[in-house]
Amino acid sequence: MKFSAVIVAAGKGARAGAGTPKQWRSLAGRPVARWSLEALLAAGARGVVVVVSPGDEARARAAFAGLEGWTLATGGADLAALDGGTEAVLIHDAARPFVQSGHVEALLAALADAPGAVPALAVSDTLKRDGVDGLSTTPREGLFRAQTPQAFRLAALLEAYAAWPADETPTDDAAVLERAGGRVARTPGDPMLMKLTYAEDFAMAERLAVSAARITRTGFGYDAHRFGPGQSVWLCGVEIAHDKTLVGHSDADAGLHALTDALLGAVGEGDIGDHFPPSDPQWRGVSSDRFLRHALDLVRAKGGQVVNVDVTLICERPRIKPHREVMRARLAEILQLPLDRVSVKATTTEGMGFTGREEGLAAQAVATVETAG
Repeated sequence: MKFSAVIVAAGKGARAGAGTPKQWRSLAGRPVARWSLEALLAAGARGVVVVVSPGDEARARAAFAGLEGWTLATGGADLAALDGGTEAVLIHDAARPFVQSGHVEALLAALADAPGAVPALAVSDTLKRDGVDGLSTTPREGLFRAQTPQAFRLAALLEAYAAWPADETPTDDAAVLERAGGRVARTPGDPMLMKLTYAEDFAMAERLAVSAARITRTGFGYDAHRFGPGQSVWLCGVEIAHDKTLVGHSDADAGLHALTDALLGAVGEGDIGDHFPPSDPQWRGVSSDRFLRHALDLVRAKGGQVVNVDVTLICERPRIKPHREVMRARLAEILQLPLDRVSVKATTTEGMGFTGREEGLAAQAVATVETAG
């Protein structure tokens, strides 16, 4: 269904505290109103009218710099002037910054059976009314908290507004359609559609914004090296005495190589060979923690952080368990993680395959990373 949208950003937001009106304040680095405009444009709005107070035009243009598909209006939006192909209109409060495409899709789907639709949350708290004799309980069964955006078939809403008494002010657009006899469907509400009303709401919104703006990524790495003559092996940054050594470019630390690949994979940066080609002599014999630190730098360059890592070493010998805690500590040091976010495990193949025949050793790793996008 083709739709346009109206964002109401004309309030003064006095209850949110003195200073800049709440819709123009910064939330996780973006003006509050911009969150809604970006979301509605991304959801497919044919055009978005942003209603602002007279004198706020410059603020709005600065807040929406770089975005296309929107226009400004002062004093109210002329619904009849919306895009000629528009079948539906979504009307949204700029003080609810966390609208998502899923909310829009649910509302448009509801318009197939009703001229209006509103996301609403059931009232979960016990309701009390304050009277001269103190508090009294009000039944909450069947009561819901209406949110925005609210969706309407444009023709039905225009007809309803034409019949609305000029001397009355509706509490919301759904009330206009209701009075005209139009049915308003309910779509699932969402606690994330919170309204920024008071100054303390911004602290919670900031935490939600940071969480909403971040994504979780997972990377997997695998590496194997054959054994050769020697007296020790390097595994997960720890040297272990052994009657063989691992053969390979650098120090052949299969644990760190697998973990490096896991981090690179989590942020889409290829594999260890792309960054440290085995054909390049400068990496011969180098300590593999250098590779892992490089991968960590790439994660951080994307605004990310490593959440946890898990390494599994696959071999018959050397025995890993006596060295496991030292390995965990070493990985935690390199990655700057708490110890309980680092896991090192070991297993055997019970005599099967190249590891079972002690021809070599293998490692696999999983890394979980959060990034800004």
